[in-house]
Amino acid sequence: MKKFIEAAGFIIMLQGVGGLVHEWTGWLRLWTLAQHIEFFGDRALFVSIVLIVTGFAVMIAPDAVGKR
Repeated sequence: MKKFIEAAGFIIMLQGVGGLVHEWTGWLRLWTLAQHIEFFGDRALFVSIVLIVTGFAVMIAPDAVGKR
């Protein structure tokens, strides 16, 4: 289960990085989910940053809980 949670966090973080790459260069439009959700509108850059932070937190969470 720990590896699954870490993999999910990695995918979330990749979505955020892809969103930033798209905002800065215009590449990876089809690859990132934040660009396809109309609800986010002009806030796609902020959403990408939140995805990176969330993905990183999800990746380190199993280790932090396991040490208790």
